[in-house]
Amino acid sequence: MDALMDFLLRFGSQLQSPTLGFLLGGMIIAAMGSRLEIPDALYKFIVFMLLMRVGLKGGMKIREAELSEMFLPALFAVALGIIIVLIGRYTLALLPGVKTEDGIATAGLFGAVSGSTLAAALAVLEAENIAYEGWAAALYPFMDIPALVMAIVLASLYLNKKRGNGGESVKIWPIVKESLQGSALSALLLGIALGLLTQPQSVYDSFFNPLFRGLLSVLMLVMGMEAWARLNELRKVAHWYAVYAFVAPLTHGLIAFGLGWIAHVTTGFSPGGVVLLAVIAGSSSDISGPPTLRAGIPTANPSAYVGASTAVGTPVAIAIGIPLYIGLAQALMGG
Repeated sequence: MDALMDFLLRFGSQLQSPTLGFLLGGMIIAAMGSRLEIPDALYKFIVFMLLMRVGLKGGMKIREAELSEMFLPALFAVALGIIIVLIGRYTLALLPGVKTEDGIATAGLFGAVSGSTLAAALAVLEAENIAYEGWAAALYPFMDIPALVMAIVLASLYLNKKRGNGGESVKIWPIVKESLQGSALSALLLGIALGLLTQPQSVYDSFFNPLFRGLLSVLMLVMGMEAWARLNELRKVAHWYAVYAFVAPLTHGLIAFGLGWIAHVTTGFSPGGVVLLAVIAGSSSDISGPPTLRAGIPTANPSAYVGASTAVGTPVAIAIGIPLYIGLAQALMGG
């Protein structure tokens, strides 16, 4: 009983973090009809800055780390990206009122990774002085790319069979290329490469790191406003999307937490690293995933998968998921 109360107290304290406050604040002012607008160009610049910061730190830490330490978490990230899409394919995509390709696209978006949710988790961990492997952010592409590839392949196989073209092959490389060229993943990979191959510590300390929390707060405000606006789109499709978007982030995150705990026991993966693995599994892509899916599954309805992700999935992943995984890590592993 004491352990449960301790967890609930920790969970409650996490809900008061400024990162989550700005997200909820954005939703509240949007619900009140505020005309506040953040230019799209500024939003994209903020996302670029945050992911560059995450990538730079990840690259610098990879240079210092033993690659063997990364193997099991990276393997789990790949497996999670595939498993999450398969879960959605055989749950959401089979429900009444849900078009199969729309369900698969939604599963792909929830299997892919949100850079903004990852950045929010990093800010909370650092504010709480919870240690984590700096390279853990580099697990992003290991989950993101397999999820998008899996979703597009499954949708293509389904549509080919539906049209009577069952023998038509699906080309994998164009999907991978499209994912790598996405703005979010490009910024993250560029940051990782610069952190790994150059000496960016001075510019990281003087420019990227000091701006991180302020830019993240603005991004959370924008995402809160966007989430409220997308609710109208979600109302146009089956209500199952709202149910899935609420349940899926927490289900995926808890599966990842369990795998992370295995890595913790077997390789010493830190509690903070376990939290980050759970966070990226519980997130849903909000930047590079939608255009990749639009190109790969053009018959799918963006109102279904983007609405589910932005209006419900991302707020749940940030407001409930992050404090939940931190509370579990502190209760079970002393993180």
